[in-house]
Order: sequence, then structure tokens, then C-alpha cells
Amino acid sequence: MADKNNKKPKVVETAVGEITNARVKDSEQPKLPWLVSSAMFLAPLCWYGPIGSTRSVLIPQLFAQIDPVHKVWAVGILATIASITGAVANLMFGAFSDVTRSRFGKRKPYIVLGTIAIAISLAVIANMKSVVGIILVWIVAAAAENAIAAAIYPQISDRVAPKWRGTVSTFYGVGFTIAQQGFALLAAQFLGNVKFGIYVMAATTVVLAIIHELLIQEKGNLDEPKVKFNKDTLKKYFFFPTHGARNFYLALGGKFFMVVGSTIVTTFQLFIFTDYIGQNTKSAGQSISIFSMIMLIIGVFFALVGGPLADKLKRVKGPVVIATFALGLAAIFPMFVKEAWAMFVYAVIAAFGNGLYNSVDGALNMDVLPSSDTAGKDLGLINLANTLGQMLGAMVASAIVEAFGYGAIFMFALGMEIVGGLLIWAIKGIR
Repeated sequence: MADKNNKKPKVVETAVGEITNARVKDSEQPKLPWLVSSAMFLAPLCWYGPIGSTRSVLIPQLFAQIDPVHKVWAVGILATIASITGAVANLMFGAFSDVTRSRFGKRKPYIVLGTIAIAISLAVIANMKSVVGIILVWIVAAAAENAIAAAIYPQISDRVAPKWRGTVSTFYGVGFTIAQQGFALLAAQFLGNVKFGIYVMAATTVVLAIIHELLIQEKGNLDEPKVKFNKDTLKKYFFFPTHGARNFYLALGGKFFMVVGSTIVTTFQLFIFTDYIGQNTKSAGQSISIFSMIMLIIGVFFALVGGPLADKLKRVKGPVVIATFALGLAAIFPMFVKEAWAMFVYAVIAAFGNGLYNSVDGALNMDVLPSSDTAGKDLGLINLANTLGQMLGAMVASAIVEAFGYGAIFMFALGMEIVGGLLIWAIKGIR
């Protein structure tokens, strides 16, 4: 993007390609920003960990207690409606955070208010006995979740120079892996007391969000030029990018299909162990704990080594492609074997894929942004791929389970991961 003198921006050569969208230059940040890095490690733990594990582990158990006959469709409907809400909220709050000017900064207001809304929503859901009521309240939780996601991830673009993006993305990737698997492991301990478990998740999201905000130290941005709303600015900040966005849309598409493939399995993780494999609730809880522990340990390991390895090899696209294909390979084992060990094998391979993906994908996303000015909106679009992927994955999973049984979802997951990997491979100009 051209500066005030219409000069071509200085190109910064990094392991993830040529960066021309940097708000903070390398010369302005000679040392790794440790506080920002620590804050970004906690970022996914603030929102995705508590609400994601509630959605995938505790809510299915709650539905099974309230309406065991219609529990599968209840989970699918909740995921679908909430994902539609989340898709709109992600785009809206991402764009609004880009243009917000306040004494608290442009990201903090959405993170703080979103956290409060999530905590209240979860507390209300914990005391409900109606499937319909839970789904309606979850719409509020989904909107709040995506308000946080849309505001918290662009902090890397706002505060980190190009040469540190890969490292900080590794911090975020490790945090995201722990949020995915560590919180699922934690939630599984409350299958016998769902209400208390949801309370724990509500309290956790508040505590971690406070720590994140203390570490990130976002300052007010009233000194930034205010955005005048006219035809051009509305197009820039609130619509899909149209110039120099080929790689952006390939990355977006690749993430979408990757998420569809993984969500179709994780959405019914509890029911796979109970209805597909045949375990009782207690045994399923133990299996989910083992599954989550495998995903956590191996996932964190590869999230830690993935970023530095990508930096050393000066490659980022290849690791993301390999990670996506690995998630597809993992689905082959439980596709043919209805045993708990097959799901544990899935966990080993998927943990490798998830860890590597979470570590490197963030740097790739930053590199394909069309402009740093619209980081919130554009990263919101990438998050939209994640949200829509979850929505489609849940919808399709419900339909496939009803029509063909649980085994068929693994075949579908394999196909989605192959498509996702091919789209990411098609990205050009980034090694």
C-alpha cells in the first residue's frame, strides 16, 4: 500500500515471504515483544478454550440429559444457528474495531464486553432445562465469542513487526492448541456435573481475559485519524477485498475446508465414543480425557517446533499443506475400525496436524492480508471461514449421522482436508 508520498512500501523479506502490509517496521522493534507474545499465547485461551469446550463437550451432554432422543439434531441446530450469528458478528465487529477510536484503544472494548457477555450467557445456560432456550441464549454467546475473536487476533498485525510475526504466531498457535485440547480435557471432568462445569468455564474466560488485557497493554488511539464514512471507506472497511487478494482468498478457502473436515469429527466426539464405539458415559469421559491428553501433548510439541522449523527452512506454505493433509489421513483409522484405539490413533496424527497448522497458519494469514489498515475486517473474513466451516461441518455431520451412521463422517472429513490442502498449495509468491 502506498504511503503519503505514493512511494512503494519497503519490502521486508522473511520466512513467510515478502511483507508489504506491516504497521510496525522491523527497525522499530529490534527485540521480541515478550509481553505481546505472552498476551497472544493467552488470547485463544480467553475465548475459544472455555466456550469451545462447552460447545463440544458439555452442551452435548446437557442435551443428552434433557432430550436424549433428539440430541444429535439439537447439537447440529445449535452449531448451525450459532455459526450464522458468529459469521455476521465476526465481520461486523472486525470492521468496527478497525475504525474504532477510543481512550481504551480499538480492540479492547470488544474483548472486554464480549468476555462479559460470554460469562453471563454461560451462567444462564447452566440453569436452563429447555433445548430451545439453550440454543437461543447460545446465539448471544456466539456473537460475543466472535466479537472477541475478531478483535483479539489482529493485535498481532497491530503490534508486531514482520520479523517477529512467525514467533508470535507460534505463541498464539501453542495457546490455541491448549485451548482446543486442554479445555476439552478439563470439560470432560465435568460430564457428571455439567452445571458446575459450565460455571467453571464462565469464570475461566473472565480471569484469562483480564490477564490478557494486562499483558497486551493496549493504549488509547484517539490520536489516529478518524475514518470518515463515505462510499470509498465503506467499501474499504466493510466489504470483501478486491485488489491483490488472490492469495488471501486461497488461504481463506483452505482454512474453510480444513475446519469443515476437523469439525465434522469433533462436533460428535462424545457421541462417537458412546453411540459409534459403544461406550457408556463414564467410559466415554475417560476416553475423551485420553483423546484430549494425546491431542494436547503432541499438539503443543508440534506447535512449539513448527514455527521455528518453518523459520529455519524459510517455508510456511508447505508445513500448512502437510498439516492439512495429516488431518485427512487421521480420519482413515476410525473410518474402518469401531474401537477406542482407532480414535486414539486419530488423535496422534491429528495432533501433529493441528499443532503444526496452529503454529504456522497465523504467519501465513498475516502475509496474505491485502492491507494492515483493514486487518480486523480481513482477519475477520478468515475467521469467518473458520465459523462457516464449523457451521457446515455440524450441519453435514448431523445429516450424515442420521442417513449413513457415524462411520461416514470420517470419509467426508478426509475429502474436505484434501481439498483444503490443495487450495493452500495453490498460493503463489509465498514459500
